[in-house]
Amino acid sequence: MNGYTNQGGGSSAASADLQRAKKVTMVVYALQAASFIFGVTLIAAVIINYIKKEDVQGTWLASHFRWQIRTFWFFLLWGTIGVITVLAGVGFIILGIATVWLIYRIVKGWLRLSEGKEMY
Repeated sequence: MNGYTNQGGGSSAASADLQRAKKVTMVVYALQAASFIFGVTLIAAVIINYIKKEDVQGTWLASHFRWQIRTFWFFLLWGTIGVITVLAGVGFIILGIATVWLIYRIVKGWLRLSEGKEMY
């Protein structure tokens, strides 16, 4: 446990730590979004998630980190399946669906973060 409070109250130091962690979470969403232009930023985002994961344990932000990490791994899985099946003709459909799903996950997570809400 890192001393962060869930969504309110607590010391001003804990509140400042929580605000910094929220900024990191927002940066990760931004890096995920930037991956549509610079693909490597999706990898940078998940690396940050794993490095900073302990910092958000026990807070409402932990649910966002879980959401972001799962977004990366499931997109990697479906992206890989899509690339492998391109020659069979269904790969482009899989890649298209995976891309729409990635956009949904980024937008949904970012909106809930900006509202101060946990991910489910």
